[in-house]
Amino acid sequence: MLIREAAAADWPGIWAVMEPIVRAGKTYTFATDSTEGALRNAWLPAAPDAAPHDAVSPGRVPRTYVVTEETGGQAPPMIVATAQLHPNLPGAGSRIANASFMVHPDHEGKGYGRLLAHHVLNAAFADGYRGMVFNAVVEANTGAVHLWESLGFDIMATIPAAFDHPSLGPVGLHIMYKALGG
Repeated sequence: MLIREAAAADWPGIWAVMEPIVRAGKTYTFATDSTEGALRNAWLPAAPDAAPHDAVSPGRVPRTYVVTEETGGQAPPMIVATAQLHPNLPGAGSRIANASFMVHPDHEGKGYGRLLAHHVLNAAFADGYRGMVFNAVVEANTGAVHLWESLGFDIMATIPAAFDHPSLGPVGLHIMYKALGG
């Protein structure tokens, strides 16, 4: 298993992770009929050196990560999880990070999400973020809520009935936060 920053050539593998999750409509606010192109633009920004740098937040540029798993034989490693890290807000609000994580449904329960979370939290700290906020954790996504709480995130608020779950109906969205550093 390897965690690394994503490259443009990784998109097909990232899309293979994202598509079943987005289409299921249970854990992300993306429209279930979102196009591949729209999601690529949202998840895999231009290379960091091509991204606009914010004078107030040097070094805090959007990053996308992938987790690869060896497939054995001649096949290249397979992307099994992905995450993105970016400032939650621009300018003076950019000292708080935001991140999103996806693990392919066939690879859940193998610890990839937790390892990727540690990696991204460490990267956020190294980039000078003071904390990380998740703006919309679906309360019915109990695995994610448990993971984030076990890593020190607190539920700051829950917006009732803010998410239309395909089988449960309206459920809440948690805003979760963790301070980074000392």
